[in-house]
Amino acid sequence: MLAAAKYIGAGLACSGLIGAGAGNRFNLLCINRITARNPQLRGQLFGYAILGFALAEATGLFSLMIAFLLLYS
Repeated sequence: MLAAAKYIGAGLACSGLIGAGAGNRFNLLCINRITARNPQLRGQLFGYAILGFALAEATGLFSLMIAFLLLYS
């Protein structure tokens, strides 16, 4: 019973990976639309894009870490 609860909890914890993927896609969509309208902002937006990717990936990695903690503790 405890093993089943660990697997269910780890699966639910991995749902944070959906948010990471959606965040990356949304970031790309915003950057592409803005640079299509104003190409001079491309250099300035690159720093914001890297920050957005890092924050989105960090949330995914945190949820994956919680899933591993639930499985192997």
